Amino acid sequence: MTLAFDGDGALCMAEFADCVERTERWLERRPGRSHPQRLGGGMDAASAFAAYFAGDLRALDAIPICLTGTPFQNEVWTALREIPPGSTFGYGAFAEKLGRAQAARAVGHANGTNPLSIVVPCHRLVGVGGALTKYGGGLARKRWLLDHEARYAAQS
Repeated sequence: MTLAFDGDGALCMAEFADCVERTERWLERRPGRSHPQRLGGGMDAASAFAAYFAGDLRALDAIPICLTGTPFQNEVWTALREIPPGSTFGYGAFAEKLGRAQAARAVGHANGTNPLSIVVPCHRLVGVGGALTKYGGGLARKRWLLDHEARYAAQS
């Protein structure tokens, strides 16, 4: 994972190491376009990722993060963190959960611009009938993350 932190040590960007273009685009867009919103915790980010991949699906919740999107994006990203590991939501149902039933496409756009892969679990949003849809890290990785979470969520 490639990680970027703000001056206070909050995680602002987490991207898969092989997604160089996404990381570069995020870095180019960052200056002057953020509406920071700080959330969270106290666990070292590297330790939290290691724990997550070892099966502690809530370990990433302890990482202090800084959301740097628009107010709507921050709302979507904050709500994504409320979807339990091992669960998924359709875009339309998630928009309804936000009280914005007509905003499924806007939710999809916010989901696609999420700079905190896995920490803000955008992989938990799926298409109609549970179909896997776009994922910045690739659909194979999305499937792996969902399977990983389903396996460990079933054990807890």
